[in-house]
Amino acid sequence: MTRCAVFGTGSWGTAFAMVLADAGCEVTLWGRRAALVDAINNGRTNPDYLPGVELPAGVRATTDPAEAARGADFTVLAVPSQTLRANLAEWAPLLPSDTVLVSLMKGVELGTAKRMSEVIEEVAKVPAERVAVLTGPNLAKEVAARQPAAAVVACADEEVARRLQTACHTSYFRPYTNTDVVGCELGGAVKNVIALAVGIATGMGLGDNAKASLITRGLAETTRLGLAMGADAHTFAGLAGMGDLVATCSSPLSRNNTFGTNLGRGMTLQETIAVTKQTAEGVKSCESVLDLARRHGVDMPLTETVVDIVHEGKPPLVALKELMSRTAKSERH
Repeated sequence: MTRCAVFGTGSWGTAFAMVLADAGCEVTLWGRRAALVDAINNGRTNPDYLPGVELPAGVRATTDPAEAARGADFTVLAVPSQTLRANLAEWAPLLPSDTVLVSLMKGVELGTAKRMSEVIEEVAKVPAERVAVLTGPNLAKEVAARQPAAAVVACADEEVARRLQTACHTSYFRPYTNTDVVGCELGGAVKNVIALAVGIATGMGLGDNAKASLITRGLAETTRLGLAMGADAHTFAGLAGMGDLVATCSSPLSRNNTFGTNLGRGMTLQETIAVTKQTAEGVKSCESVLDLARRHGVDMPLTETVVDIVHEGKPPLVALKELMSRTAKSERH
């Protein structure tokens, strides 16, 4: 039987643990808080992040990272992007020498502008062929309810991607393989930033034309950055690009969309953080995505606008006027 360790008991880590168990894997969740681990083991539910959802018998939890990692064929990392480096430094010595590390995270590291797979390779000292990325339109609550969803499993080694595909393929969760890790990761990270922009538009009371324009031009920004970094343009038309972008920008289940909506309604950054129970990755990643774009000489006006609103305090109405008054140009740019 395939053994999987999932580090992180948030909504997506727990939901993906369910997928793995439903696909026939033996799954051990690692969590920092003993009370939550006890609730998972004894009550078969995660009351903090997926209340009311019964977890499969194949899922158990522990606070001991060594116990979680023992014998794991796949080690799934489902922690906030900006905490990955410190956490993985702790866990790396405990991991089996042949385990495949799987990133569920959709962010870019502040300061280094590194993608999550790059951080994993660096900290765990593993080759790219042992790092996989799972991404796509995967809202955790819908997956936990076993509603149909598709995803992308990306790895430089296609055979490893196929192994992971088999490990998480169920009647309701359909994974596709891809070798374009760069494109898949960028799609997942930048869509959070665009979802903030769409949420802000919603909070301002703007219509569907405005939101469709933001989604479309956001995809253009993502593709420009991806091409500059060697990604395949086709990736951005697929599940990791357009698919994830549409789900995150259109659903009230999206943390980034909801976070942006509150900002657009006039709440301050601190007020919005206070009412947000889970991590909205785009809030921090918008700065690192903009850093990445500048390092590659790519113009990303929507991302820059989100940074201005979220971190520089620019009023959304002022930012909107500036965006709309930009010099007219061809849609190809």
